[in-house]
Formats: sequence, C-alpha cells, structure tokens
Amino acid sequence: MNIEQYGWNDEWKNKWTEKLQQLEARILEPGRIVGDFGSKYRVIASTGEIWGELSGKLRHTLTGSGDYPAVGDWVALAMQDGGEHAVIHGVMPRRSVISRKVAGVTQEEQIVASNVDTLFLVSALNDDFNVRRMERYLIMAWNSGANPVILLTKADLCADAAEKIAEMQRAAPGVAVHAVSALLGDGREELLPYIGRGQTVALTGSSGCGKSTMVNWLSGQNLQLTQDIREGDSRGRHTTTHRELFVLPDGGIIVDTPGMRELQLWEDDGGLDLAFGDISSLAADCRFSDCRHVREEGCAVLEAVASGVLDEKRLLNYRKTQKELQFQNSKEVKQKRKTVAATSKSTPPRAKGNSWQRVLEEY
Repeated sequence: MNIEQYGWNDEWKNKWTEKLQQLEARILEPGRIVGDFGSKYRVIASTGEIWGELSGKLRHTLTGSGDYPAVGDWVALAMQDGGEHAVIHGVMPRRSVISRKVAGVTQEEQIVASNVDTLFLVSALNDDFNVRRMERYLIMAWNSGANPVILLTKADLCADAAEKIAEMQRAAPGVAVHAVSALLGDGREELLPYIGRGQTVALTGSSGCGKSTMVNWLSGQNLQLTQDIREGDSRGRHTTTHRELFVLPDGGIIVDTPGMRELQLWEDDGGLDLAFGDISSLAADCRFSDCRHVREEGCAVLEAVASGVLDEKRLLNYRKTQKELQFQNSKEVKQKRKTVAATSKSTPPRAKGNSWQRVLEEY
C-alpha cells in the first residue's frame, strides 16, 4: 500500500510543497493517520503502514484535545530506524473536521475524523430509527465541511421502510437518503459514487446501527468485528473501540468510528440553519427579524406549524438545539479566555500558532 491509495493527490502535494519551502535542512515526509490508539498512531507513509508518536515538543505545545492528530489527518513525519517507525512533528491544515464535545462536563473538543469528503450518518430501520437524533447528526455534519448522506441500514428488518425513508427525507431536505441491507446485498450500487478512488468517507451513528457491518460489506471482507444487537430494545454493543481508516476495493477510503450513546454538539458554524433549512426559510417571512418562533404575532414559522406545513416536533427540536448551542458557545468562550490567559503567562510566544507554524519554528 502507498499514500496515493490513501488519498494523497495533487491538491495535498501542492499544500505540502508550499510548507516545505519554508523549511531548511530537515527531511520530513508526509503521512496519513489511519488509526488512533491514544498515545500512539498507525500511519501510512512511503514505507508502508508504521507506528508513529508525537514529538515531545509538539505534544508540549498542544493546548487542547482538538489540536491532536486525528484519523484522516495528513501529518509531517521524521522517519526513524530506516522507516520502521516515525515521529510526528506537525499536522497539515484540515480540509474538513468532524467533531463533537467530549462526554461529560469537560469543555473539550473531540475530533471524530478529518479530511472527509462524505459523512455517512447511519441509522438502522429498527428501534434505533430516530428522526430527532438524526437532526442533531446533520448539524454536526454540516458544521464539519463534509457532505452529509443518510444511510438507513437493516432494511430487511423493516416492513414499512418506504414510510420511514419519506419521514427522514422530510427531516433532511436536500440530503441524500439511502436504505440498504448488507444481509441481502441491497443498495450497494447507490453508494458507489461516494466511495470512488481517492474519496474519503466516514461512518458515524449510535451503537448497533450497523457501521462496522457496512465497512465489512463495502470492503468485501471482515475488517471489523460485529456483534448482534440486544433482542429487547435493539440497542447495540460497542464493537468498534477506536477510530480506524481502511482502503476499499473501489479505491475509496472509509473511516469507522465507535458508536455514540449520545451526541453533544461542539459548536455551530452555520450547521443549525442548514440542518433546519426549512425553518430558516420560513423565518425570513416573520414580522420581526428577531422572532424566536414561540408566541410572537406574525410568526411565519408558527403559522406553518398551525397549517400542518411544518412538524411541531421538528420546531421543538430546533428550539431545544438552538438553546443548547447558545449555552455551549457561552461556555466555550469562557474556557477559551481561561486558556488564553494561562497560555500567555506560561508559554513563550514562539510556541503559539497552529501546528504547522510550530513545525516551521522548530527547525
């Protein structure tokens, strides 16, 4: 295997060349993170797949979990022991970033995957099916810069698949929705445009929705372990324990991720308005520009609910998520102020800036 099979192309070569022109007398090679195992990474480089770890200086200058390399990242490597392993000295600027807030009360960003072209949002057509939850996943997807596509798996288990597909399409205007069955082999041809040579796709969804099964099905081999769901509630068991990237027979690259028990959104970069585009369009006709769509007179959104054009549950989820993101943003601002204040006191000026700047300053 070589890095071209993992998505290395002229676009990345040009970015790499631009950065290397600023370096002197230090030999670095490009590589891509294909597996995240905590303190160490699996990296594809010119010598093949090897183990890599962060340089001590880079690790010291990383201020948050979102700065660390993630699966899908292109990184700068210093090869060691004849190419047997490598030291990671920097992360190239990301083209897309799929992230969420870490579980719990900690204000930290968790990178799910980076440099992804298409994000498959996976939901099974059993008790896992949840339109409101998918609306949250769509916000994350639109914020990432990747193209969202909804996959409804286990279509063979659903007697009313057409009805559920239509319901999901109403909740995700403009987003492609595909129902597939790995057991019966149905729907694979619909996914081929997303997994062509050099294209990177990632899978995300709740535990037991069939992500690892999809990886095995699309690859034609058992790359990932799978487990049956619980009979009582169709809840899944955590099979995938870390993020990992694989090359598919059609030339595409696919990232499998651990299932999410809950999705806590990290920040909003326009994803809320895109995920709820119908509400945003209706809001343009509200009498007041700052309409909250609660009890205001002349609210076009409330009128749409009253007339049956807009599902009231969708509006309620929009309000709930909007408040959550506003609250999350206020906490992020406070946390960033604290981090900046602490950094300015303890970190020399040369250690600031993005990870590429750190590479340039290091040499």
